[in-house]
Amino acid sequence: MPQPARAAGTSAARTVRRDLLAWRNAVFAIFLISGLSLATWMSRIPAVRDGLALSTAEVGLVIFGLSGGSVVGLLAAVALLARFGARRAMVLSVALSTSGLVTVGVGASLLASTGLVFAGLVLVGVGMGSLDVMMNVEGAAVERDVGKTLMPLMHAFFSFGTVIGALLGAGASYLGLPVFWHLAAISVIVLATAVVGVRSIPQRAELGDEPQGAAAAPAAAPTSSPAWRERLRASLSVWGDPKILLIGTIVLGMTFAEGSANDWLALAAVDGHGLSNTAAAIVFGVFVSAMTLGRIVGGPVLDRVGRVPVLRASALVGIVGLILFILAPSEWMLYAGAVLWGLGASLGFPVGMSAAADDRKNAAARVSAVAMIGYFAFLVGPPVLGLLGQAWGILNALYLVLALMVLAGLAAPAARERTYTP
Repeated sequence: MPQPARAAGTSAARTVRRDLLAWRNAVFAIFLISGLSLATWMSRIPAVRDGLALSTAEVGLVIFGLSGGSVVGLLAAVALLARFGARRAMVLSVALSTSGLVTVGVGASLLASTGLVFAGLVLVGVGMGSLDVMMNVEGAAVERDVGKTLMPLMHAFFSFGTVIGALLGAGASYLGLPVFWHLAAISVIVLATAVVGVRSIPQRAELGDEPQGAAAAPAAAPTSSPAWRERLRASLSVWGDPKILLIGTIVLGMTFAEGSANDWLALAAVDGHGLSNTAAAIVFGVFVSAMTLGRIVGGPVLDRVGRVPVLRASALVGIVGLILFILAPSEWMLYAGAVLWGLGASLGFPVGMSAAADDRKNAAARVSAVAMIGYFAFLVGPPVLGLLGQAWGILNALYLVLALMVLAGLAAPAARERTYTP
């Protein structure tokens, strides 16, 4: 090969790799700011409660605005992607969530309006719910083009964002910073990061069609693709796909295990095992740390042994962890159970997102469907466990989580990697 041609080929390869890395880093950033946004609100819930003099029941009703908005966002994500494309749709979603945070700040600090806080949380939920689908679609696309499993690490970046948000919230609370100024400052940072970051996300002509490499041909003109309404109707057909429902079963079981720990692990340690509030908080911290560690190391493990063995092993580890936690006769076994529970639940959601997006046609709709099943676990799980715990004790209620993890392990083959032909 002549030297100039070889040099041109090397330069093109470097350009493609640089674009891929920029795309990957942009998705990392979107996951990070998503976690940061959520933790920013969560870290100031006590201040909002005190400022508005809300009862515990009223706080629950206000928070329902976030949950309800999230469901709307999940439903709207496919339509937004189809109508605007990934770049504009993601910025729109972030704009909705950040405007919601600012609205919450106004309602909490400036106008003392519970209704305004509720409305703001609805906007936060819509923005974050739709963004959740979009960033997982992008994550699945970029990990395919990079050729390495990246989704668990992307979800670890979400966890990093929640840690940063929690620390900043604690600092703002310690300094007595009003909720409005705290939420407004974070909103500016989050929106600016999104606007800059999406510039590295490649355009695509079709909803759910990923380019073959970050340097793929530019998006076709809008007139070259079917009407977005037709594509939207076609995307709804994924709910009739048995494989999507089985992947949803995996995500349901693992997400239920994660969400139940977030809401009930510390209380179960206190009420069920007699730990102090401080010790229970430490147990929860151990669980969260195990979750984050599992997502950091999960990518290389998945690349080495594959999704199905990892999901089966994760389910088994989680089941053992839950049994240890429920039946632990000593405190060290309780901590061991929390570690295994966290490790077992860590990879279900990100692997489910990757598996849902394997079929490049209607990838956004498939990811949206699986994400909705996962959010169902987050929304329904806490009250269900609360009712069961009230009737039979919180530790006994956790057997429901164990049963769902068994189902997740049995459904693991549905996540098997799909082989593409060039």
